[in-house]
Amino acid sequence: MQRMNRWLVACAMGVLLSACAEHPPAVIENRSVKRVDVAPEVRQSMPSERPSAPSERQSAPSEQQVLDTGLPQGPDYRVQQGDTLYSVAFRLGMDYRVLAQINEIDPPFTILVGEPLRTVPPVLSPQPAPDSAVSTPVTTPVTIPVTTPVTAVDTRPKPVPKPTTAAVTPVAEKKPVTVTPAEPKLSNAPVSRWLWPASGTVSRGFAGDRNKGLDLVGQRGDPVVATADGVVVYAGSDVTGYGALLIVKHNDTYLSAYGHNDALLVNEGAFVSAGETIAKMGSTSAESVKLHFEIRRNGIPIDPMTVLPSR
Repeated sequence: MQRMNRWLVACAMGVLLSACAEHPPAVIENRSVKRVDVAPEVRQSMPSERPSAPSERQSAPSEQQVLDTGLPQGPDYRVQQGDTLYSVAFRLGMDYRVLAQINEIDPPFTILVGEPLRTVPPVLSPQPAPDSAVSTPVTTPVTIPVTTPVTAVDTRPKPVPKPTTAAVTPVAEKKPVTVTPAEPKLSNAPVSRWLWPASGTVSRGFAGDRNKGLDLVGQRGDPVVATADGVVVYAGSDVTGYGALLIVKHNDTYLSAYGHNDALLVNEGAFVSAGETIAKMGSTSAESVKLHFEIRRNGIPIDPMTVLPSR
């Protein structure tokens, strides 16, 4: 009997527990406190936390890159004592015709000491288009009548002046003017042949901007000859790094240059023939006796070996 009672108590406890599991206790809400809804916190990600996805702003070129025209920029050059248009163009590494054009200088390309020369073409600002809708008022001039005062006429006879003898001024005798004949005009014919400017051996060849020509070694006083017919357009020592320098114009395309000479035997404006001695080899602005020889086509240095005959 006692065992039966225990079994009934156990069954009752099991039924009670299962009923509690199926029906959880209700939540007790305290309505005495007013409910406040708090918005969730929103955190802004830092630049380092953002995904590195490509964007149109990153792929688009900057304004400076778009406006970059690639034109060479440089200040104006002020003409120094001894400069010629050819030597200035030679120093700047540009065609003398371009330098003359952008500075509106006509042949014979005379330049003055202290004169500024533009080294790049001037930038022209765009002109605004005329607005046809806006009409310019036309002003009609107003004519104001002018009253001319009446002057009384003197009717009295005027005295007759006595005749005088006019002094004769002697006319100075004009003396004949002696005109110096101009140098022979250089034709624009192609160069028929090129000659070696010196008999020395090549110690350094053409290397673009590092060496714009050939270096030929020799003995002090060795003759330097013109590589082709032409006119001397510069003779002086004002081009830095070249010492006593000669520049010969062969036609509108080609120039030749001879640097580091000890003596210059021709003057500017002189016509020289191919093979004519024009200087003596030396070492001005150089560490040893040598001739620095260049050929420039349209102002740009070229390798002289491409036109000189083989030895």
